Amino acid sequence: MDIREMKYFYAIAEEGNISNASKRLNIAQPALSRQMKQLEDKLGVQLFERGSRRIKLTEAGLLMRERVEQILDLVEGTMNEITELHSGAAGTISIGTVTTSGAILLPNLIDQFHKLYPNVTFQLWEGDGFRILELLDKGIIEVGIIRAPFDSAIYESITLPDEPLVIAMKRDSGSGEDSENIRLSELNHQPLIIPIRWKSMFVEWCAKAGFKPNIVCLCDGIIMNILWAKMEIGMALVPKSAEGLIADSALTYKTIVEPTVSTQTIIVWLRNRRLSASSKHFIDLLRDLI
Repeated sequence: MDIREMKYFYAIAEEGNISNASKRLNIAQPALSRQMKQLEDKLGVQLFERGSRRIKLTEAGLLMRERVEQILDLVEGTMNEITELHSGAAGTISIGTVTTSGAILLPNLIDQFHKLYPNVTFQLWEGDGFRILELLDKGIIEVGIIRAPFDSAIYESITLPDEPLVIAMKRDSGSGEDSENIRLSELNHQPLIIPIRWKSMFVEWCAKAGFKPNIVCLCDGIIMNILWAKMEIGMALVPKSAEGLIADSALTYKTIVEPTVSTQTIIVWLRNRRLSASSKHFIDLLRDLI
């Protein structure tokens, strides 16, 4: 039994007679009667008790109506889901993010997106920038939120505004005369905790300032770096947005000046790989907000 036969049968069952069902289906009454007779012959059971005005379902017909209703609902629901998935109104967006950028950027962005597309769900992965790019390359996520640098030949991107870099340190460390800023040269001889991906840039900055930095630890875990700074293992280089991750009166954050150094949050996705409709909508919203 095909979907067309089910729809014919269900229309007759709902209308209670062939005449009204034929009008509803826009098919000639004799042709509809013939189709139902052929269906009964195919199944080997009587589905209708035919009267002069109304048609009554047999026991087999009642069971048929129940099952056909379920099947037609499933077919319609499946087609709606596929249509919504194609339009981006449903589905799941897989996003990978570094800790600080995700904590600052994603809550508002997801809230705005959810209002527009309430049936879209999110799957979030967290890790350092190298891990996020690895997940992108393997197709596990569609969109990555990372910090510069990255390979623009491999990834499409949206670059967010520059964000100053700061030094997280114990408040009573006595380093620097300014309570809000610290000159790059004042970091000379200080034990430093630096994210791995920024090592080469930071070493270059320090070389231009006339010294070689005393790097005691390389780690891309921003929260861990801040906690280590609190333990006075070293001073941690972090983006300014990291100030909101750990509120602790024992810590202070000083913006690096002379020169001012900064980082950028980058939204990336693989070139030459087709994005889902939902992910395209997500990126469009991000562009609008920026």
